[in-house]
Amino acid sequence: MKFRYSLLAVLMAFMLMLAGCGSQGGTSGGAGAQKPDGVTVKMLDVGQGDAILVRTSEQTILIDTSDVDEQAKLKAALEKENVKTIDKLILTHPHADHIGGVQTVFKMCEVKAVYDNGEPTTSKLYRGYLKTIKQKGIEYKHLHDGDVLEFGGGVTFTVMSPTDDMVKDGGKKNGKTNLNLNSIVGRLKCGEFTMLFTGDAEKETEEGLLKRHSAAELKSLVLKSPHHGSKTSSSNKFLRAVAPEQVVISCGKDNDYGHPHTETMKRYEKLHIKRWVTKDNGTITIKSDGKTYDVSSER
Repeated sequence: MKFRYSLLAVLMAFMLMLAGCGSQGGTSGGAGAQKPDGVTVKMLDVGQGDAILVRTSEQTILIDTSDVDEQAKLKAALEKENVKTIDKLILTHPHADHIGGVQTVFKMCEVKAVYDNGEPTTSKLYRGYLKTIKQKGIEYKHLHDGDVLEFGGGVTFTVMSPTDDMVKDGGKKNGKTNLNLNSIVGRLKCGEFTMLFTGDAEKETEEGLLKRHSAAELKSLVLKSPHHGSKTSSSNKFLRAVAPEQVVISCGKDNDYGHPHTETMKRYEKLHIKRWVTKDNGTITIKSDGKTYDVSSER
């Protein structure tokens, strides 16, 4: 009887030791990796431009700042969301409909760090933006293929374009500079949830992504439609690689460009991708706990 009790005591002590080890975390079986706390992504309804608010349990991130003449809408949207501090401001490329409201953001919020693709332009808007960063002493970095940003709460953002060489080349298309081509493209990951952000990437950008990255690396549950749903983007090959279930499109009502283009919407429809458009749906909200996700809209 004494032996049985002694053996039982040893077994119980061993099991408690294992449980203690498990609670400490480790390197095998993925132990020690942070369990995601969840993420909320809001494609703000700010007219003809992009402004996407990302919130995790630890950080607030803003991707692009809409157009110059849409600053009132951006200001109202940020006030509605009670945004006072932005941990990371990511500007996908220096076109006015993406950096147009940057000064409004600087005035409204404490911006801790700014990221762009490092491709310069001579516009007054762009030069003013760099001047403000310097004056305020804000951390400033360029993002290129392979960089990874931690958004906090177990959420990551992996940059997939542009490459260093693409920026050095200056985004040439038909002998002319096309700032869209070097838009920052990044994949957000929160547990099992993934979303691909694309700025105004065009077919040439998509072709480069397909050459450098596997379908597994590109595959995402939600796609931010490249270039406001323009026919210059969202090629069939690219869409089949990303294989999104849902696509979100930012554009203004009765915009001069006709975004989103009918050809693009038909491609999404043919591949059974659910479409959400800010000009029709208002602000679009994507929420995920790292396992499941939900998409909803204002209207």
